[in-house]
Amino acid sequence: SCAERGFSVARQLRRTGLRVFITPRIAGCRHNKAMGWLKRRTTRIRRGAKVSQGKHAIDDAVTRHLTEFSATRRGVEAFVEPKTNVTNTTLLLVAYDGEWTRREVPSPEWANAFAEHLGLPRYDAGVVGYPQRMRDYNSRKRKGI
Repeated sequence: SCAERGFSVARQLRRTGLRVFITPRIAGCRHNKAMGWLKRRTTRIRRGAKVSQGKHAIDDAVTRHLTEFSATRRGVEAFVEPKTNVTNTTLLLVAYDGEWTRREVPSPEWANAFAEHLGLPRYDAGVVGYPQRMRDYNSRKRKGI
């Protein structure tokens, strides 16, 4: 149902103190409007705007992309990549066949809460590394198989 797939994402992340302003579009669901929870001002936030929590910001397109990736593929696992001197914290989602996507996220806490809500197993990429199936997928893609 809509509540299980979309609205509960925003609701759970709101409980962790994170700001989420969009729910994914779900086929056959009539609740496909942008959500405006946790706004401190009364002004409306337009779709596509970056929403900040302190010095961190998350684009609703990132949240939508990660949600859609996990919903349309089997066996998705989440790998939280720590912030380095070169990159900010990122969330890497890897499907069972090795297909992957990576997006920048505000913090490791946000990434863990997001993965937990979607029911994805989550790992610290700095500790466990990347799965072999991801490297195999990259090799197959390079070879054009």
